[in-house]
Amino acid sequence: MNKLNYLKANKKYENAQICIFGAPVDQTTSFRPGTRFAPNAVRLESMGLEIYSPYQDKEITSKAICDLGDTDVFPGNVTKTLDAIYEQAKQIVTDDKIPFMIGGEHLVTYPVVKAVAEKYPNLRVIHFDAHTDLRDTFFGEAMSHATVIKKVADILGDRRVYQFGIRSGVKSEFVYAQEHQFIEKFSADLVGTILPEVKDHPIYITIDLDVLDPSIMPGTGTPEAGGLTFKELLSAVLKFSGLNIVGCDVVELAPEQDPSKSSTIVAAKLIRELLIMI
Repeated sequence: MNKLNYLKANKKYENAQICIFGAPVDQTTSFRPGTRFAPNAVRLESMGLEIYSPYQDKEITSKAICDLGDTDVFPGNVTKTLDAIYEQAKQIVTDDKIPFMIGGEHLVTYPVVKAVAEKYPNLRVIHFDAHTDLRDTFFGEAMSHATVIKKVADILGDRRVYQFGIRSGVKSEFVYAQEHQFIEKFSADLVGTILPEVKDHPIYITIDLDVLDPSIMPGTGTPEAGGLTFKELLSAVLKFSGLNIVGCDVVELAPEQDPSKSSTIVAAKLIRELLIMI
């Protein structure tokens, strides 16, 4: 039986430019579980997509993409799981390829950024999300989907994280973001203004799908009213076209929270556009 790949991501590893891998994890999910089912759900629904993007006038087959399947994870052991994801990403970047992760809860971004930043010390992270994810601890845990961007910022240093669409978090997180990085609350209208700052640096893009409004993306663990439309998110993301994107992830799809599968289809289409753009 053939392995299930994301749409046309069928190149051999040695010939690939971009390497997809899944991180089927929801170990620190605090509200609605199910993100561990996202990678294969996205692969399955991608079969309904065209290979051509009218947004970019390109086909996904113009890129050399492989799908490595899902990384082995360790339910109940967050440390071993993060280490496994780090090793997967480290191998990809060591081989001069671009990691593209399908999560999984947002904590899985941390080990991939860690691996990418080791190769690209001047890395900038572009973060689309409903939530700040800047807590030091959450329910007493330092490693959590609610602390992940703070852990990323600790690796990179000040003024290297750019947040868009943020509309939920405790006040101290917003204060931290305003003092130490870039944050645009509620929307992503200011993406164009940061391009002069990031265009000469390697860029990692992380997209938590709850940045989209729940009317578009109900299938996520922590939906938050007042989000972006698909067109608004895609327009913002495509502004990074032509820049040096060295890693990417799409996280927090919980497919079983949306029996219509519309959320999964939205995620699959967004991933197609990102893969073509890189």
